[in-house]
Amino acid sequence: MSRIAAISRFGQQIWLDNLSRQLIESGELARWIADDAVAGVTSNPAIFYNAIRNDPAYQAAAAELRQGAPDPEQRFETLVLPDVRKACELFQPIHEQSAGSAGFVSFEVSPSLADDAAGTLAAARRLWAEIDRPNAMIKIPATTAGLSAIADAIADGINVNVTLIFSPRQLAGVQAAYRSGIERRFAAGLPVDRIASVASVFISRLDALLDPRLPAERQGRSAIAMARQAYADWQALPALPGGARQQMLLWASTSTKNPAYRDVVYVEQLIGAGTVNTVPDATLLAFRDHGEAAATLSADAPGRQDQLAALAALGIDLDAVGDELQAAGLKQFDEAFAKLLDLVR
Repeated sequence: MSRIAAISRFGQQIWLDNLSRQLIESGELARWIADDAVAGVTSNPAIFYNAIRNDPAYQAAAAELRQGAPDPEQRFETLVLPDVRKACELFQPIHEQSAGSAGFVSFEVSPSLADDAAGTLAAARRLWAEIDRPNAMIKIPATTAGLSAIADAIADGINVNVTLIFSPRQLAGVQAAYRSGIERRFAAGLPVDRIASVASVFISRLDALLDPRLPAERQGRSAIAMARQAYADWQALPALPGGARQQMLLWASTSTKNPAYRDVVYVEQLIGAGTVNTVPDATLLAFRDHGEAAATLSADAPGRQDQLAALAALGIDLDAVGDELQAAGLKQFDEAFAKLLDLVR
């Protein structure tokens, strides 16, 4: 068993934070699945920008599409949605074997809709219908407008990956939106037992922002403490009606930003049952080489509480910091999407 596959023994899914035509057609994605038990894929505008910029197959196809699809966003979706469907098909056996709890492929609504609840819901409905695979997930950001769209999408029976969560308050809002959608759907007499959703909590960016404000002995510990507290709170969530699944916690941004830290620290320290870690290729390769799998999410509760108390004592408000990080993340995705559309104009 590979070091990556060993993580599954502790009940956590590993998803690859990458998607491209080359990844599928070369057989590399199939190898990640077969050799390392990778159980899903995520994508975002930055990932597709790099894929389209570097993959000649995309560039040739984009040139052909310019003749028939004048709108750049439509051209982008026409270019990549076939690969999203192919990835869904690769993961379909995992989805079936897991009774619909694994094997998902995520695709994001336009970042330009982050403050438009109606537009986000319309885009989620359209993309869900166009991808037309039961193991697709539509990514929606955890903005105020996004929360409204998330509840509506869940009520519609759409699988949702909620992205850009950076704080306890944002996560609580996402969990409430998911519950609202499930309860509305259940009250309407519709099935809720096959709906899946993940709440993507971003990890390394928190330490990157906070470390300069902290004494050396406190650095590199805040994101893990916040995630472990989120996991403890998640384990205490009340049951949902109709046999609905709890929304899973997903750890995002788990590559190490600080070269002084162990390169797999945000994988090793966040392993726990019922969760997902979405990991970029380089970090997965590092874990394959020297990562150690163990159940760590519930470890060192006193240390987690001590770190969070220390942040509060220093006047650091994680919710305020989360708002700052979310705004920066939205800006980053918006800029990446604009550059992506420029590639296919």
